[in-house]
Parts: sequence; structure tokens; C-alpha cells
Amino acid sequence: MNEQQPSSSSNEALLNESKPPCLIVLGMAGSGKSSFVQRLTAHLHSKKIAPYVINLDPAVMKVPYPANIDIRDTVKYKEVMREYGLGPNGAIMTCLNLLCTRFDQVLDILKKREATIPYCIIDTPGQIEAFTWSASGSIITDTLASTYPTMIAYVIDSSRAVNPTTFMSNMLYACSILYRSKLPFFLVLNKADIVKPTFITKWMNDFEEFQEALDETQGTYMNDLTRSLSLVLDSFYEGLNSVMVSSTTGEGIEQVLEVIEKCKKEYSTVYKPMYDKLLKERQEIDAQKGMEKLIIKEHVESDVADEHMK
Repeated sequence: MNEQQPSSSSNEALLNESKPPCLIVLGMAGSGKSSFVQRLTAHLHSKKIAPYVINLDPAVMKVPYPANIDIRDTVKYKEVMREYGLGPNGAIMTCLNLLCTRFDQVLDILKKREATIPYCIIDTPGQIEAFTWSASGSIITDTLASTYPTMIAYVIDSSRAVNPTTFMSNMLYACSILYRSKLPFFLVLNKADIVKPTFITKWMNDFEEFQEALDETQGTYMNDLTRSLSLVLDSFYEGLNSVMVSSTTGEGIEQVLEVIEKCKKEYSTVYKPMYDKLLKERQEIDAQKGMEKLIIKEHVESDVADEHMK
């Protein structure tokens, strides 16, 4: 009897399982992204696990964690501002663009060390739009996702989200990032030591609870808009992973690791096949365009030769 050979899809899943998960940490300014990265890194080190940490914020003065790769070693934020005559946000985006020209080197480093890297954690700029809506942010995210199990942790400041309209602003941003990146995604409800974010999970799971909280605020056009948007986002909340975390006390960090493993499996079964399909389609389109150019070139050369014959 012939031994059954494993399918290519199962081989691909096993290959992805052996690769380290890449966690991209996003969130509004002041939500506690860097503090979360620091606490997660410290927690892993306490378990004798050394993560590979990348800092992509060129404007930060000091990072509270040991960064293996730091964008500030490659590009100087203030020099970019001065040389190109840019403001703070423009300089951050330019620094990311400059790093993108060398991001293949970052990928090469990861490939050489992936056997010894348990987790890759990527901290992003405080100005979230500089990363999420820039070409460089998309290039970095897509490059990582094409090779490694990549996921996004969206950090929310729970103490500010007690305001229903602020909560809704965060949810809209989270929704847009999820559908733009098409990657496994989970919410980090940060600062649980200040305000217990149980109200956020209630608002996500119970539409009426959110409406009651909204009714307690002064009625404005913004409230009416928020009420309508909460209905639209109802499907977004379904199956959305969230973890209550305190970057100060370390509460919930172990649950974050559990969600990372869950997202890693989700990447292998759902997202990687989708990326491979898109890549194949893109290659086929490029090959078709190349063939069309070759045919056109042959026609042109034939016409020129005919003209010479005359």
C-alpha cells in the first residue's frame, strides 16, 4: 500500500507554524502602544523568551524596551525635517519611506534569525495615520504578511473610551484598519488599572447598552451619527478578539499571548491562502502584460523590416 503524501496546503500550514508571528502594534496617540510593547517584552523575558523588537517611530526620544532594530539608527528625524523643510507628520512619513527602501535588509535579518525568534513585535509611530494610510506602511505590512504570520494589535485607551463618541471613533478606525490590511486583528483594551474596560465589551455585544450610554450624553448631531454607526459596525464586532490589559500592572498580558497564537492559526488557514491567491493573480497579470509587450515589439520590428525591404 502506498503511503499517502501530505498535501501542499498541509505542508504550507506546517511551514507557517514554524515561523515566528509578527505583531504590528497600532493605536491612537497616547493610547499606550510603547508601554504595551514594553510590558509584553518584559513579560516574555521573565519567561526566558527573548522576542525580536522593532521600533518604527523615528520621532520618539527614548524607547522603554530593548529594540533589536531601531529606525532612528537608519534615519534621523530632525535632519529629515531640516533637509526637506517638513513638519512633524511629514517628516515621520518621509522617514518611513526612506526605511522602506532598505526594508529588504530587515527581512533578510529576520530570515537569518527566524529559527531563534519566538515573536517579532513591531512598534509604530504615535501618529497612527502616518503608518496606516501611507504607502510605506502598506509596503511594510504586506512584505511581512507575505512571509510571516502577521497580525495587528489595535491599542485603545480605555479611560478615554468611556465617552461613547470617542469609543466610536476608535471602533471606526479599527474597522478601517482591519478591512484595509485584511490581517488577523485584535483589540488591546489598555489602561485597565485606571478604568475596567468591561463596558467596552458590553457596548460591542449589546447595542441597547451602548444606546443607553449615548442617551446619557447631551444630544447632538454627533450623537445621532454615532447611533447610526453603531448599527453599521454590528457585524464588525462579531468574532472580534479583545483583551483587557494594563501595561502598568501586567494584567492580561498572558491572554495577549493566547490571542496571538489564535491569530497565528487564523493567518495560516484564512489569510495566507488569500495572499497567495492575490500574488498568483498579480504574477499572471504581469506575465500577460509582458507577453503583450513582446508581441507588440515583434510586430513593430516586423513592420520596420518590411519598410526597409521596400
